[in-house]
Amino acid sequence: MAKAGPSKPAKRTRAEKKAARAAKWQSRRDTWRAVGQAFNLTRKNDPRFIPYLVIFGVGAAAVVYVVSYFVTGSLWYGIPIAVAAGLIAAMFTFSRRAQKSMYSQAEGTPGAAVWVLQNQVRGDWHTTPSVAGTAQLDAVHRVVGRPGVVLVGEGAPNRVRGLLAQEKKKVARAAPDTPIYDVVVSPNGGDVALGGLARYLYKLPRNLTKDQVAALERRLQALSSGRPPLPQGPMPGGAKIRNVQRTVRRRS
Repeated sequence: MAKAGPSKPAKRTRAEKKAARAAKWQSRRDTWRAVGQAFNLTRKNDPRFIPYLVIFGVGAAAVVYVVSYFVTGSLWYGIPIAVAAGLIAAMFTFSRRAQKSMYSQAEGTPGAAVWVLQNQVRGDWHTTPSVAGTAQLDAVHRVVGRPGVVLVGEGAPNRVRGLLAQEKKKVARAAPDTPIYDVVVSPNGGDVALGGLARYLYKLPRNLTKDQVAALERRLQALSSGRPPLPQGPMPGGAKIRNVQRTVRRRS
């Protein structure tokens, strides 16, 4: 008896195809809208943005065109390559300046460090926000990764360093053989600025395997039970911060 072949996928109807095209175009529009918003925000907050964009874009195109001319001897062959190189250089400059502008605006805002840990740090990292904190919205976040345990403090350095010392003792009791690092994220008197946090983590030595990281994370989760939640993302100033301060005081 002949075996039945694999069933062919059902053809999409015209309405399904139309809906798929509409979703695709909507996704593209959302992407370009986000790029436009990032461009406008960066332009408003970074006076060097447009000059750098022009300098690096035109400079890269000029260098590539000159090199192409000396290699090929043609005035025309190098034009498309130079244009492409200029666009790539401009996009790279746009990305770096937009990221720098974003960090400068979030610098010093309660919850900015944990936002970077959860959204900008890539790889096998496990972040537990606000394992310790104060009524002034200083906070310590615990990060478990291949280096071991990293305690990230944000807020006033004179208050945060005391919190880090206390939390370091707790972690050391739970995981005595694990390397423990601590860092204060602050524009004034801290160890690193907000924009350098991810780079700091990536430079730490790899001391644990992936299996050891997973086991360590499970072991340390008990330390975070029963803690009141503190800010986990950049917060606006004014009344909302005062409300959070009152909430933290009541729970302390």
